[in-house]
Amino acid sequence: MAIALAKLEKYFSVEKLIYHSVDLSLYQVSAIIDGAEHYVSDNRGQLLRAFNLVELQKQLSSVKAESRVLRHTSAYDEMIGGPEKTSANTLEVPLADNELY
Repeated sequence: MAIALAKLEKYFSVEKLIYHSVDLSLYQVSAIIDGAEHYVSDNRGQLLRAFNLVELQKQLSSVKAESRVLRHTSAYDEMIGGPEKTSANTLEVPLADNELY
């Protein structure tokens, strides 16, 4: 389920903004609101995507979030023929908005 950026900006506070590292230099963003994760879309319904993390941070600078993180899910174990894992191979690190835009 997606939520429009214009609607997300109206929330007093979002629990967490998650910047997903999808592929090499492609990023998408989701938000956790009331315990549910929603991908963020533009006003036309297209998911927000960028090849530059700072570009996404600029678009989301007006969203008030309790925390912001960068999440990367790796398929490396599958690619080298490793055993199936019972949990996701996910790395999540805190991310600060340094206002580099």
